[in-house]
Amino acid sequence: MTDTIHDNPTPWIADHIRRFEETGGHPRPGVADLLLTTRGRKSGLLRRTALAYVRDEDAYVLTASNAGADRHPAWYLNLLATPEVTLQVGSATFPARARPATPAESARLWPAVVAAMPSYAAYRTATAREIPLVLVTPAEPGMV
Repeated sequence: MTDTIHDNPTPWIADHIRRFEETGGHPRPGVADLLLTTRGRKSGLLRRTALAYVRDEDAYVLTASNAGADRHPAWYLNLLATPEVTLQVGSATFPARARPATPAESARLWPAVVAAMPSYAAYRTATAREIPLVLVTPAEPGMV
């Protein structure tokens, strides 16, 4: 992905991206954050957003909560269309591949996600949609 990257325009997310860059990837003490770049399913543009994550073996687990809204976040819809993504974790940036967690994986991982970000429990009750979990694995084994 060598095109221009367009940051999420939502003010608090854009601020989170800025803090991520200013702090070398550690904008919130005690919270594991990363930057996810997807290709826009409609525009074809590269889109970057900041997300919290938990680890599951080699995978980064992302939560498509959209703060409990009744629609999926754009980044989730984008990676469904094009699962090849870029992750930035700390100062390391690398290609990766994303896929929705299976129902069994989601059931197993949900407690760890809520333990890391308790607000996800409230988001889950705020919406009628199932909040998807996404597993993102580095394209090359052994990356970050």
